[in-house]
Amino acid sequence: MINSMTGYGQAEGEVKAVSYAVEIKTVNNRYLKTNIKLPEAVAFLEEDIEKLLRKNLSRGTINYALRLKHITANALFDIDEMALQAIMDRLSRISCSPRPAPGGAWQIDISSLLSLPGIIRPTLPDKEMLEQIKDAVLNITQAAIDKLKQMRAAEGSFLEADLKNHCQAIKRDLQRIRARSDAVLQEYAKRLRKRVDELLAEAKLKLDEETLAREVAILADKSDISEEIARLSSHLARFAESCQANPPEAAAGRRLDFISQEMLREANTIASKASDAEIIHYVVDIKCRIERIKEQVQNIE
Repeated sequence: MINSMTGYGQAEGEVKAVSYAVEIKTVNNRYLKTNIKLPEAVAFLEEDIEKLLRKNLSRGTINYALRLKHITANALFDIDEMALQAIMDRLSRISCSPRPAPGGAWQIDISSLLSLPGIIRPTLPDKEMLEQIKDAVLNITQAAIDKLKQMRAAEGSFLEADLKNHCQAIKRDLQRIRARSDAVLQEYAKRLRKRVDELLAEAKLKLDEETLAREVAILADKSDISEEIARLSSHLARFAESCQANPPEAAAGRRLDFISQEMLREANTIASKASDAEIIHYVVDIKCRIERIKEQVQNIE
């Protein structure tokens, strides 16, 4: 089984009147890259979240976001009531001044007072609360990761089916090439004998069978593609093994990418050695299949 690098996972949970929502989105990347966005109140969890993500995922760009929802006022901040009351008392005394503000009486705007430095202070949880928040957020994160992995596995199954179809088509073309390569030499020997006989007939000379055999042997050596066919077949078998490994191999996408490059190398060598139009036609189809495989492999974790 193989996993896709594209996926989405979401989970929610609540701790002490605060609801936490985690969203994880992943896209393709040659390596593992994490983008973690946390509210300031839980910024201390970034390292633990990073470790958890790297423990569960091996490749891809991971976009992680944690949001706070349904928060009560007491859970967010405290108001320094003594400081606020002191400011209001002083403003009240000023409002009794014989010189009112231009255009009318003095007015005290509470919202403006709340924006003064030090009036509103963030709630600082104690050590026990920090541990509760940490455990809750990491549990929620793990739940989101599990959903993400399920989606990546589902998409991976579609990728595997597509890759399997391409590999089967390549195997069929290789069988045709192998069968055709045996007949190519015989046809070449016949054409060469016919051509030489025509030329020698005009000169009334006799063909040297040893010379003809030597020429055919030279072509056979230059156009021998049996080793390339064997190596390409071996790469296909190894490719299938890596796709079907259970549990999936770590960073299987990198291994499959390397194997597909080697497959293309052998196909190019076959094309350069082959002197038969029919074999070239099969090789073109094989190379198209391998290019499609290389594209799909970029989506595999």
